[in-house]
Amino acid sequence: MGHARSRKAIHGGQAKNDKSHAPKIAVLLRGGPVPQASVYPAERRAARDLLRGRCHLGQQRAELSAHLQHTHSPYHLPAIGKKLADKAHRAGVEEPFPDPSVRKTLAVAVALLDHSEQLLSAVELSLPRTAKAHAGQTFARLQSVPGIGQLLAFGLR
Repeated sequence: MGHARSRKAIHGGQAKNDKSHAPKIAVLLRGGPVPQASVYPAERRAARDLLRGRCHLGQQRAELSAHLQHTHSPYHLPAIGKKLADKAHRAGVEEPFPDPSVRKTLAVAVALLDHSEQLLSAVELSLPRTAKAHAGQTFARLQSVPGIGQLLAFGLR
């Protein structure tokens, strides 16, 4: 059994019929560099989906933050100069813009950013509890390794 995405990436190249590709074909026939896949346990699938949802929320937060940072350049205004990761820096982001439509757009983006951070922190609080319920010893062992936090340990277990 092999990982479908890796097999497709290896198979999708040019025609492999000349001498330079013969060693690669031989490795593939022996079951070489294709990573093995496994079926995820049914009792852990919901937690895995929650972790994937956290990744999606993180991507949305990054997109909103980038949108707020880059809105100034088309209007030839100076850059914000502050990181919008702090809520205190988000206050008044829309003030330099004279157009009420742009101001409203930025106010909506700030509100969405605040809300997505609340959802993200709620998900991040529930993930360690879920990990401890499914595999407490493995989760504790992974957290004992320097540099591995709660969320990374949850994803590795």
